[in-house]
Amino acid sequence: MVMAKRLYTIELPPVIGRRVDRTARKQRRRPSDLAVEAIEQYFHRNGIGEETPTSSELRAVRRGEAALKRGDSITLDELRKQEEVARRTRRTRAKVS
Repeated sequence: MVMAKRLYTIELPPVIGRRVDRTARKQRRRPSDLAVEAIEQYFHRNGIGEETPTSSELRAVRRGEAALKRGDSITLDELRKQEEVARRTRRTRAKVS
């Protein structure tokens, strides 16, 4: 699965910019790849982890996993068909003249 990307514009001192360009060329990588790696290392070194799910979120995940194991699930197409039927069967308000 391809992750969505977010665009950032940064300014680097000329010396750092040249080092990034030179290293990217040597390693046949994009400068943005070097930046991503550097930021990931920064987060790791400073103990900045990913968001931790709340206990209620973890319970919801466990309930969903258990439902899947039981076979208690529907496909997206099935869900859409159910929604379409529900839309068609809703009562409309009577017209008042």
